[in-house]
Amino acid sequence: MRLEDLTTYEIIENRRIDDLNSDSYILRHKKTGARITLLSNDDNNKVFAIGFRTPPKNSTGVAHIIEHTVLCGSKEFPIKDPFVELVKGSLNTFLNAMTFPDKTVYPIASCNDTDFHNLMHVYLDAVFYPNIYKTDKIFKQEGWHYEMEDKDSELTINGVVYNEMKGAFSSADDVLSREIQNSLYPDITYGIESGGDPDVIPELSYEEYLDFHRKYYHPSNSYIYLYGDMNMAEKLDYIDKNYLSGFDYLEVDSEIQRQEAFTAPREIHKPYSIMESEPLEQNTYLSYNCSVGSTLDRKLYVAFDILDYALCSAPGAPIKKALIDKGIGQDVYSEYDNGLQQPVFSIIAKNADASQKEEFVNTIREVLEKQVRDGIDKKSLLAGLNFDEFKYREADFGRFPKGLLYGLQIFDSWLYDDNSPWINVEANNTFAELKEDAKGRYFEDLIQKYLLDNTHKTILLLEPEQGLTEKKDEELKDKLAKYKESLSADEIDRIVRETKELKEYQEQPDDPEDLKKIPLLKLEDLKKEADNFIYELKEYQGVKILHHDVFTNGIDYVSFVFDLKNIDAKYLPYASVLKKVLGMLDTANYTYGDLYNEINIYTGGLSGAISTYTDSNDVSKFETAFEISVKVLHSNLDKAFELVQEIITSTKFDDVKRLKEIFGEQYARLQSDLASSGHQTAALRAMSYISPAAYVSDCVSGIGYFRHLEQLNKDINTEEGAKEIVDTLVILSKAIFRADNLLVDITGTDKEYQGIPENSKKFAASLYTENIDLGRLDIKTSKRNEAFKTAGQVQYVCRAGNFASKGLKYNGALRVLKVMMGYDYLWKNIRVIGGAYGCMSSYAKNGDSAFVTYRDPNLKNSIDIFEKAADYLRNFDADDRTILQYIIGAISDLDTPKTPSGKGAYGLTAYLCKAKMENIQRNRDELLGTTKETIRGLADYVDAFMQDECLCVIGTNDKIDEEKNLFDNVEQLVNR
Repeated sequence: MRLEDLTTYEIIENRRIDDLNSDSYILRHKKTGARITLLSNDDNNKVFAIGFRTPPKNSTGVAHIIEHTVLCGSKEFPIKDPFVELVKGSLNTFLNAMTFPDKTVYPIASCNDTDFHNLMHVYLDAVFYPNIYKTDKIFKQEGWHYEMEDKDSELTINGVVYNEMKGAFSSADDVLSREIQNSLYPDITYGIESGGDPDVIPELSYEEYLDFHRKYYHPSNSYIYLYGDMNMAEKLDYIDKNYLSGFDYLEVDSEIQRQEAFTAPREIHKPYSIMESEPLEQNTYLSYNCSVGSTLDRKLYVAFDILDYALCSAPGAPIKKALIDKGIGQDVYSEYDNGLQQPVFSIIAKNADASQKEEFVNTIREVLEKQVRDGIDKKSLLAGLNFDEFKYREADFGRFPKGLLYGLQIFDSWLYDDNSPWINVEANNTFAELKEDAKGRYFEDLIQKYLLDNTHKTILLLEPEQGLTEKKDEELKDKLAKYKESLSADEIDRIVRETKELKEYQEQPDDPEDLKKIPLLKLEDLKKEADNFIYELKEYQGVKILHHDVFTNGIDYVSFVFDLKNIDAKYLPYASVLKKVLGMLDTANYTYGDLYNEINIYTGGLSGAISTYTDSNDVSKFETAFEISVKVLHSNLDKAFELVQEIITSTKFDDVKRLKEIFGEQYARLQSDLASSGHQTAALRAMSYISPAAYVSDCVSGIGYFRHLEQLNKDINTEEGAKEIVDTLVILSKAIFRADNLLVDITGTDKEYQGIPENSKKFAASLYTENIDLGRLDIKTSKRNEAFKTAGQVQYVCRAGNFASKGLKYNGALRVLKVMMGYDYLWKNIRVIGGAYGCMSSYAKNGDSAFVTYRDPNLKNSIDIFEKAADYLRNFDADDRTILQYIIGAISDLDTPKTPSGKGAYGLTAYLCKAKMENIQRNRDELLGTTKETIRGLADYVDAFMQDECLCVIGTNDKIDEEKNLFDNVEQLVNR
């Protein structure tokens, strides 16, 4: 079947897009007006997405709640959670849904043809024929509901989206981004919180919610995208016959309005919550925000990303440097959001004072005027352009399919112009034009027009308010208490009854016949053989080189891996500091700003990491490595080696002023990251109590490192402290960057390998040779169950331990257990009934294991659920079909397609872990052979790691105080 043979669609455009190696199509469904774009190519990682323009009129989160609830059962799949059934039993490479300020998108991806079709079928049925009209319990579970166990209980509010957004509103950075957008666009949909404001979510009625779906979830308001290697005509024929043809055309008023430009800039003050004990000083966010043209301007779409780099984001960039030099903020950065019809460019100073507002604005204007007058540094523009172009051509998005990212980017223009889906993904000509423009005054003119003369701008101050969370919690508690007092006995009985009915609904198993309607692959559809790792260990004149012969399209992925076994554990946080400062300080031949530009002109980026690798033959042993990685076009390979050599052998560590700036910036960023990723923070900390490998990771990236950074920010301000820091960085460099610690890792074909041996020899010869004794990496752990208080509104609860220390060997079926716990026992009790936004478990090959919750309204209740997990497993019962689902889900997670750089990383890990293919294959066989009896046997593994009783919670003041007897130590996450 050919596209030209489809009579139900009109082909509006068909042409080749060489930039994406694809044949592109723009089509329209004749009967409904549904919009369709296709990118046909040889990529086996196929993508489907359906999206709708969904501009909300208020901040009740209706668009977000619908995104959750349409995936809770539909006409052909009438079970309570088809999404979970899909995740459990699909080979998907991506499966999710997303609410944006003006659209809602439902994307899926898979490399398996049958699986891809199944996913597409379930998603189409979900959006067009959801079960939300049949029962309000779906709305109550995912959105919000009043909750009372009995008539004497306290009246509370619960719901998954409600708790998710309480978590989102707990992050000052998230609040800032939202308030910036709202400040610039107060009269249109961008002035509204599409995800939902927790204060406003309970105002949403069930009928208003249904009306939103009726209006916007219609084919006439839909955008359908297909990408990859498939018969496009067959897919479109299926979509028409099974879905689109069942609807008539409907005029849907979903146009995204434009905000009328302000006649003068506006100043806005908004609060955010901090702990009572946190200082008000140096805790304000200052932001200078401008509305920047249209996302339909393809050059502007990229150009402001370059200006973001050249003006502020790059180290030493003029605005960043000017503000830091004046002591305005610890972390200064800019952001460019081009995913809106009217993009936003912001300059932000974090951890500043409100009193510095005038100086902040004046400094920005002075710097911008100087850039216009004297011209922007051409090297900075070129560096920004080259870096962005490298990323565009490489199209390596890690575990995310590139077709997915292209699809989301297409929406940035397609949503606002039916005929312009490609303008922002077909970018080779855009980069070429901007390189020419950079020689003239194009970028200077953009500054003048959009950042200086533009009246559509806001100066937003996000100011700290001590105890704001507690104050709002008390207000809500009083409001609910008064509301309860106003209720009649019958009304109270109704809430109690509905609370009970909702839990009964949640606990009631689905009809087995309905469950079978979810399409499922067969065991024989799954690949039996494990992916082989690719590496060959070579040696050239004394230098060890690990080569991964992988096609990379002319890119060399090079890592310099240094063994950290010869440093004492007390130096671990300093090793992380070293990783952060390398490339950010002056060297013998470059200022740090020039160095950063040089890196981005000649390479695709340089990064550092400190990683641990467990010995697969003895899981009590592990290696720790300091890694510097660079990706580079093969023609610039020599330059990449030169730059890394420059950084690690001639960095000037004695620039105390610059060290202060870096420490301040790192502190401000880590402060946000630890709280917003509280599940990862808590899990790492809890495991560090008994796991040496986790202890290392906590010391270099978790709370352990954050505490060290807090101390460094004090010590750097004394002459003695500054000298000790500088001396430690110098001696640590000399101890680490030695030829006898070095392994050069290269991913690329034999063609990309050319030049690696000689460059490696020269590089090794340039390294330090002094014999410095900094001890040995001998880790001593100690259990200290902890709680860390934040100004947030939710908890992140973790119980962790290690099963290997109890004599249990890793079993591949633990991957099945991870899927089963995450989408059965934990999902049902923590998320569905408990109302947390997320829950997960992990079981590592070294035995480190954890149960974790994410944006959780509970604390003790979640721990109690963890405690009962092993008993649940011992009594676990399921039919063969359900077990197959879990196996497929586990294989899907294991077999995520690897990019070229990912294949190299897999090989490096295998080498450093001393992995053997027969063991990897045995674990896969164990996974594929999992039965319900196997699952029951894994109860011993859960019992084993739970015996360690390692507990870490990041959460609210009230919840932690209520359960303080559970902890050996309670403190604030942030001590300022």
